[in-house]
Amino acid sequence: MAIVKLNDRGVRNVSTFGSVGAGSMVFIKKLTASTSGTLDFVDGTSDVVLDDTYKEYIFTFKDIHGSATGQFGFQGNAASGSGFNETMTTTNFRVFQNEAGTDSELAYVADEDQAQGTGLTLIAQTIDTDNDSNLVGYLHLFNPSSTTFVKHFISRIGVMKSGDSAANTFAAGYFNTTSAIDEIQFKFNSGNIDAGDICLYGIK
Repeated sequence: MAIVKLNDRGVRNVSTFGSVGAGSMVFIKKLTASTSGTLDFVDGTSDVVLDDTYKEYIFTFKDIHGSATGQFGFQGNAASGSGFNETMTTTNFRVFQNEAGTDSELAYVADEDQAQGTGLTLIAQTIDTDNDSNLVGYLHLFNPSSTTFVKHFISRIGVMKSGDSAANTFAAGYFNTTSAIDEIQFKFNSGNIDAGDICLYGIK
């Protein structure tokens, strides 16, 4: 039991709190791009688990490099679905600063949102095609196997964007379906994924 003693200056001291459990990340699968049009995680295929084994899943992106100037995003399929065209409602904002220190921005990006759309959900700014450019970050997907609720996601991506700028994009949204989502696809809206790793983890 926690005992908190108060005085007129607020909390004075706190005795021992009980241990607080924290979820652990369980590695499931890594896909490595090599001039790949898409990287697809399909439950039950090639050791991929994307079902009710876990209530949360995290995809991490390491050194993703594109073949052309384009934006990185994802879509999903409901169980027994195809086409990677589920209905989604999404929102995002970004910050960036260029290398010269002459241009910066903090902005809501309305034209990259979806309102009951079925297209690619963009989660990163336009990547630079310089040989040393890449993007990193994560996508957190919540309870995709639920057949009661919509399926929420949040993401955060850091990228060397076109114009030699450091950009940070924050996105969130949901698959507007009560069907389980058991397939996730990643790709650029232009060109291939030349290189980089995407890893999938389950959260206990």
